[in-house]
Amino acid sequence: MDLGAGRRGVDMGPSAMRIAGIGDRLRDLGYGVIDGGDITIKTQEEQKIKDPRLKYLPEITRAVSVLAHRVSASMDDGRFPLVLGGDHSIAVGTVSGVAQHARKRKKRLGVLWIDAHGDFNTPASSPSGNIHGMPLAVCAGLGPHELQHVGGRFRKVDPKNVAIIGLRDLDSGERKNLVKYGVNLFSMEEIDRHGMHRVMRKALDSILRRVDYLHVSFDLDSVDPVYAPGVGTPVRGGLDYRESHLLMEMIAESGKMTSMEIVEVNPIIDVRNQSAEFAVELVQSAFGKKIL
Repeated sequence: MDLGAGRRGVDMGPSAMRIAGIGDRLRDLGYGVIDGGDITIKTQEEQKIKDPRLKYLPEITRAVSVLAHRVSASMDDGRFPLVLGGDHSIAVGTVSGVAQHARKRKKRLGVLWIDAHGDFNTPASSPSGNIHGMPLAVCAGLGPHELQHVGGRFRKVDPKNVAIIGLRDLDSGERKNLVKYGVNLFSMEEIDRHGMHRVMRKALDSILRRVDYLHVSFDLDSVDPVYAPGVGTPVRGGLDYRESHLLMEMIAESGKMTSMEIVEVNPIIDVRNQSAEFAVELVQSAFGKKIL
């Protein structure tokens, strides 16, 4: 899906990751892999923008509702949902599906959000009206009711059980929202000062003791464009190659990850599928691949 984004092309991200061999790479690590295929979504050309503060809201709501059901059902069957995007608005569906599954079992959900951006805008604070800048706020109980009610009429995650890693580009309104609601924030400045290992340890400690399920939402724009040029919203000064892998390796070592999505791969502005290849490598690290 690219309906939540301002730049076209991320709807081809899942295909690029399949071409990069994501299924076979996970099978090589010993996992059984079922590719559930794509969710059919109307293109921008088939629709009109009814509300410029919430662009393509009806179709995004429908699509993430379908996704939430599929994610919840897969977890009910004892599977691990790995969702490929697409712009980051799909996270409303993924997180809602995981939250629905957790709620039925009276379990608490935590979210590790790896992103250059906070994605904590509301229609009132968003300068663009692009919904890919709002999904984390929606999951924390802010924003349009149509999206908040996906997967059930309850708050999907307590903001205090959310940690964002790699922040370097925030809108003023979402900065205020993030601080107000107590989200655990770890910027690139903190990574520069203290190193990825210490920051990741702190981030994991801030939420893992409070939750039973951990969802990992990885936006490839958290990585510096030198390593991943083909992303939805590139911002210089991001994670380098080894920082990115160490982050994912530490997630694997925690043994707590119960669901994952990887988003914002944009083949149109990529170089020979470099970004999708890197995304697949990172998924491998999150699923336990090690150097030794």
